[in-house]
Amino acid sequence: MIVFRYLSREVLLTLSAVSAVLLVIIMSGRFVKFLAQAASGALDPGSLFLIMGFRLPGFLQLILPLGLFLGILLAYGRLYLESEMTVLSATGMSQQRLLAMTLVPATGVALVVAWLSLSLAPQGAMQFQLLLNKQDAMTEFDTLEPGRFQALNDGTRVTYTEEMTEDRSNLSGVFISQKNLGKDQKDRGISILVADGGRQEVRADGSRYLILDNGYRYDGSPGLADYRVIKYDSYGVMLPKPDISDEVTDRDALPTASLFGSQELRSIAELQWRLSLPLLVFIVTLMAVPLSRVNPRQGRFLKLLPAILLYMAYLTILISARGSLEKGKLPPALGLWWVHGIFLVIGLGLLYWEPIRLKMKSRRGLKELARG
Repeated sequence: MIVFRYLSREVLLTLSAVSAVLLVIIMSGRFVKFLAQAASGALDPGSLFLIMGFRLPGFLQLILPLGLFLGILLAYGRLYLESEMTVLSATGMSQQRLLAMTLVPATGVALVVAWLSLSLAPQGAMQFQLLLNKQDAMTEFDTLEPGRFQALNDGTRVTYTEEMTEDRSNLSGVFISQKNLGKDQKDRGISILVADGGRQEVRADGSRYLILDNGYRYDGSPGLADYRVIKYDSYGVMLPKPDISDEVTDRDALPTASLFGSQELRSIAELQWRLSLPLLVFIVTLMAVPLSRVNPRQGRFLKLLPAILLYMAYLTILISARGSLEKGKLPPALGLWWVHGIFLVIGLGLLYWEPIRLKMKSRRGLKELARG
């Protein structure tokens, strides 16, 4: 029992450290991406941390299996390097018994991954998409920042204001550049609006207008002398009416219960993917225990690179099989399970290879003695 607690503590501590590092790296990259979208006006800067919170379960469901795999390799590798595993082996600790002890904390990790992949991650993905739908329904007044040019409508419209009131209702020093596209989507020139000030006006029917005061409108094509200048005291521009959609179309945002019984290939692939993640935990544990066995003279990092490549191959083939299943190239009955079967056989081969090799070597030695 003492040995079990010691081994479990080593694995879980290393798992926590590795997972924390991986989480920081992945979330930092995603945060920079969302930050760039916020800087361009595509996202509300105030919702960045809320977005990261919604995406956190989706990150963790992929990080925890890798963290456990590396945690076993590093923790047991250190024990082999410091000859602690040699002492445990001398007291009767076989690879099979070591695997059985390791599967206990691995089961806890698998349960957490199952909770994430089957429940929490889909809920987070759904809230994330609803938040994006809400962001898409924002008008320029909701995302505009004073002193910064902001591109909207795929870059066809650029808006700038020098100052804005705290309630985001009045502007000063307004500049708007709008590309004029015909029905054939060909460029028909640009329109530029400049005004000393502007305000947002909401009508009784819910429609919104940008009312510009004391300014000019320029219509024409860059490089050509054919243009028009209009001076105005008041000019109204209709803003798109906010249309917040409650529709959720992303497959990873669909509730798990709605995937059961579905005959759609995308739903079948998504369900098998969610079930594969907890199963992945057990199979990588089976592979990690024998791969962590190292010679103290070689160092514990000798098998680390091949082990990581093996894990990457497992995950890559699993993702590829998921794509093939969605496209109908694999039968649903076969699905992703054949990938798990292949790496289960690899794990069993790694686990029993050393005892088989020792038996074969012992038999050869006995034969040579009999001949002698």
